[in-house]
Amino acid sequence: MTTDLYIAAAGEVRLFEWAYRQHLPVMLTGPTGCGKTRFVEHMGRLLDRPVLTISCHDDLTSSDLVGRFLVSGGDVVWTDGPLTRAVKSGAICYLDEVVEARHDSLAILHSLTDHRRTLYLDRAGEIVTAPETFMLVCSYNPAYRSSLKELKPSFRQRFVTLAMDYLPPDREAEVIVAETGVDIAVAARLVHCATTIRTADEVFGFEPPSTRVLVAAARLIAAGAHELEAAHACILAPLSSDGALVQGLREIAVASLLTPGGTLE
Repeated sequence: MTTDLYIAAAGEVRLFEWAYRQHLPVMLTGPTGCGKTRFVEHMGRLLDRPVLTISCHDDLTSSDLVGRFLVSGGDVVWTDGPLTRAVKSGAICYLDEVVEARHDSLAILHSLTDHRRTLYLDRAGEIVTAPETFMLVCSYNPAYRSSLKELKPSFRQRFVTLAMDYLPPDREAEVIVAETGVDIAVAARLVHCATTIRTADEVFGFEPPSTRVLVAAARLIAAGAHELEAAHACILAPLSSDGALVQGLREIAVASLLTPGGTLE
């Protein structure tokens, strides 16, 4: 089974490639687990560029990105951070869930996202101009971000934005089959279960099940687990700690996983 399959949903591949050729940064938006990271990795292979991923969080500082002075062997030496290494090597630098980073940390990106394409290392007294092959890519989930962690419009407008979503059901099932080797009918039932819950998401108020959790459920099924057992462990239980809610979701799952004959395989 493959672990690097990516199936395009629309024109995101060619738009990303055009942005790369024109030296434009890209912002990927979409629900958790819809394939944003997989897409960036796919484009890295397609463009023959390494991808350096930075997972953003509340404590991420500009020094964490660009580097800092450290004591080494009795001397104080400058050590490049991951962003600086990516710029110098001409890699694709991917900031995952960029909305989680502090605004003051993101200011260091401004000079990389306009015509300058330059990183200023003030503390090291160095100016790094990005080579032709460098690309900055960010991602976040706009539907479930905190209202206290809104990206500034001035920052968002620095990027070409590619809105991503879950694949159509038949194609999402193809991904599950390719990733796990389960029968297409099993994959289709898992996708139907997830789609039903995603449709009800606004009522229940939780983050919908991702393609990632469907792959996990299919892997358990491939190992011998019953479909409903795998769906509960991988799809339903992670959604909420509310027992009554999970039971309601279980009823949805049972109905969704039924075969045309009315029984679970």
